[in-house]
Amino acid sequence: MTTPLEAAGPGPAHGAEIETLVRVAGRIRDSIEKVIEGKTDVVDSTLTVLLAEGHLLIEDVPGVGKTQLAKALARSIDCSVRRIQFTPDLLPSDVTGVSIFNQNSREFEFRPGGIFANIVVGDEINRASPKTQSALLECMEEHQVTVDNATYQLESPFMVIATQNPIEMEGTYALPEAQRDRFMARVSIGYPPVGSEIAMLASHSAANPLDDLDPVTDAAEIRKLIGVVNQVYVADAVRRYTVALTAATRANNELALGASPRASLHLLRAAKAHAALHGREFVLPDDVRRLTGPVLAHRLLPSASAAMHGRSVTDILETIVSAVPVPQT
Repeated sequence: MTTPLEAAGPGPAHGAEIETLVRVAGRIRDSIEKVIEGKTDVVDSTLTVLLAEGHLLIEDVPGVGKTQLAKALARSIDCSVRRIQFTPDLLPSDVTGVSIFNQNSREFEFRPGGIFANIVVGDEINRASPKTQSALLECMEEHQVTVDNATYQLESPFMVIATQNPIEMEGTYALPEAQRDRFMARVSIGYPPVGSEIAMLASHSAANPLDDLDPVTDAAEIRKLIGVVNQVYVADAVRRYTVALTAATRANNELALGASPRASLHLLRAAKAHAALHGREFVLPDDVRRLTGPVLAHRLLPSASAAMHGRSVTDILETIVSAVPVPQT
């Protein structure tokens, strides 16, 4: 039976384009899962963020495959990947690049930094100083770098996958709110199921499966799929529902900091990618609802009272989401 939201009319994205997106995404998922086993939900979240033109924050303990996930994604889509190891002595110019004077030409030449790649892996981002962390702000938001009054565009697709260890906090700097707000989603990989870990021992002990990973698509096709996601139809009721969710976080007494308007935009863009990955040309309220945790939780700060009573951001967010009326279908 057709619901009112569906009857409102699909957007410019056509069924054939959505079918292509689902098919290509399936190939990418299968390719990544040759390296990261038993974590289909995390791989799907990564694909959602990629197609929504966002950035991903992975918060987890060492050794669960955070860097391998980023490298497997880059190799599967035949894109460039660079890894930046964030340390206390890392400089902003190491990230963005620097102008160097050429003695022969008597001119300054720009030497690109680690940010110039399609997939940028920022390992242990919270180990760098806030000054270095802030070097990513323009890159992530504007997809460009400004050095010495010259602006350099970053090639699409462009995605930052940053990791941080939530356990070892000595010598780390908490990400500032402005930095966290630029990450579309935060996920945790977690430990693999026992069966997957046993299979990993068999497949990874003899050779690195990354070495045998062949591209299943390319950057040009990813750019086309991003265009398809942008055309996914969103009804006014779904837009109002998205804003109602973020507005509720700002009015909640248990939160010292609610979600920003950028969070509303990220939530809707992620919902469009989620809908497309599930073969639909339109967004349902359920797409938005399912993504509230990954997209909103890392942007929120609990109040002192909530923290004293042991209320986590996840608990508070679940209460808020359950209280916001879902548009009638």
